[in-house]
Amino acid sequence: MMDAAGGVMPPASKLPGYDRLTPGDLGACLRLGLEDFRRAPMFGVFFSAVYVLGGFAMVWLGAGQVTWVLATSLGFPLAAPFAAVGLYEVSRRLEAGEPLDWARVLGVVWAERGRQIPWMGAIIVIYFLFWTFLAHMIFALFMGLGVLTNISGSWEAFVTPNGLTMIAVELAVGGVLAFLLFSLTVVSLPLLLDREVDFVTAMILSVGVVRENLLVMLAWACVVAVGTLVALVPWFLGLVLALPVFGHATWHIYRRALVERPGA
Repeated sequence: MMDAAGGVMPPASKLPGYDRLTPGDLGACLRLGLEDFRRAPMFGVFFSAVYVLGGFAMVWLGAGQVTWVLATSLGFPLAAPFAAVGLYEVSRRLEAGEPLDWARVLGVVWAERGRQIPWMGAIIVIYFLFWTFLAHMIFALFMGLGVLTNISGSWEAFVTPNGLTMIAVELAVGGVLAFLLFSLTVVSLPLLLDREVDFVTAMILSVGVVRENLLVMLAWACVVAVGTLVALVPWFLGLVLALPVFGHATWHIYRRALVERPGA
């Protein structure tokens, strides 16, 4: 069978099973993620720069405007999975004791264009666009004619009963959708790098891992969300440290969450 790049695809990997995770596993994976970043800091800085520069680009283009949100969303989420793949590949090589150099790591990232990762990028784009439209619908539903005002100069609108309710609903709906996307991708992205599995099966396995370890994975999602939010404060610069550590740690969570089935 041929892949999208015209090469011969390797045979499909046998599917692993789920393992149970504990809060101690999260702490151990964070420490391993930090250790991977310390062992290969330039790779972490390079790949996290994709997110940092993407954030700056969205602000510079005017991410608060609907038209620019739609334009930037078509490129930014597509780049994110490939940056994550780079971090996973670094952790995989460190774990396996394989040579770690730019040609090999970037070669793996480039090779993903003909595999399943681009499909995950497309899913993230669609998801991002859906949330953009839904967020504006919620805003219009609660603010009514407020959409006709200049919100950037009328922050008082947000402290009205309608404004506070709108914020609460946005946070609740956004949190649910964010956790769903987290569930679909937390294991599937490293799995797609590590094995020959189709992206739908990878997402199903990822959701299965989250369902099997709901409280632990919810805690991990909160750690990533809060850590990323704090890292955003100094003009996205904290992401240079936070994203590589979280990316490397996610690889180690993936390795602990999936186990080989007997006879596989």
